[in-house]
Amino acid sequence: MNKKTTYKDAGVDIDAGMESLRRIKSAAVSTHTSAVLSGLGTFGSLYDLKKILADYKEPVLVQSVDGVGTKLMVANMTGQHGSVGFDIVNHSCNDILCQGAKPLTFLDYIASESLQPAQVEELVGGMASACREAGVALVGGETAELPGTYRKGEYDLVGIITGVVEKSKIITGKDISQGDVIVGLASNGLHTNGYTLARKVIFEKMSLSVDDTPAGLGSAVGDALMEPHKNYATALWPLLQDHPVKGLAHITGGGLVDNIPRILPDNTDAVIEKSSWETPPLFRIIQEGAGVPESDMLRTFNMGIGMVIVIDSDHAENFKNALEKSGETVYMIGAIENGTGKVRLV
Repeated sequence: MNKKTTYKDAGVDIDAGMESLRRIKSAAVSTHTSAVLSGLGTFGSLYDLKKILADYKEPVLVQSVDGVGTKLMVANMTGQHGSVGFDIVNHSCNDILCQGAKPLTFLDYIASESLQPAQVEELVGGMASACREAGVALVGGETAELPGTYRKGEYDLVGIITGVVEKSKIITGKDISQGDVIVGLASNGLHTNGYTLARKVIFEKMSLSVDDTPAGLGSAVGDALMEPHKNYATALWPLLQDHPVKGLAHITGGGLVDNIPRILPDNTDAVIEKSSWETPPLFRIIQEGAGVPESDMLRTFNMGIGMVIVIDSDHAENFKNALEKSGETVYMIGAIENGTGKVRLV
């Protein structure tokens, strides 16, 4: 008689999924507020809108979905999985901030060749910590074992965020005009973009390991690459209520060159002065390590500027001072001129 075949024999361990849920429950629940009406494991997540309806005249929900990309491969190399939990939450908060939204809830999706409960616990622990810092409720998620889809040890991480903005305060960029000032907020590393190129240069072309410290970097390259994506929403969202910001661009894949045009009217250009901020050493190491053209660097990495704000010139200095008081490193990086909706680097 043939031996019976189980789901586990096919590559899916239901017990590992249940153990993962047991391990992450307390971390997720620690982010909940009184508005969260459901616990983990229900078929849907319930969120009470009573306070929003009281605080907003015309509330508009803003949603975004994103992933961490191949930074996850560096996480596997370094064993720093909690860090990418911060990445996915902070990246998502920044995305909806660009339309003026305050984050409310977060959902995650973790898929792998085989679930490792300790790894899932570390990932969700990072997400929960980031959610608590940002005032976001981690209301649910999904874990999936997909044998044959991922290579052994690999996983993917996706986040879905929902926020709210007053309809009259939605930031679109439509009022951006000639003479407005472009303000840049410093990044703290690659954030979550450009890791495919960074890995090729650092680990293949330069033959470095995650523990190596290139000259001028000041830390192991693995630690520098795993620096968590900075969350600008905590400092910036309160200031949006009192300062007439016209546009916000989160500098992710595509860099300054491709992200700023997403908020520009067709009759304007963003003129960026490349000398107005100091490019962090990690970007220089990548560029020089394999002779990466500057044009590729500028369209792949944030190059030291993680968020761009456009504001009229009369309010720019006060806004800069307020940002610096909140702990941000701020640069005046350019101005808006008449044009065709492009970025000009000078």
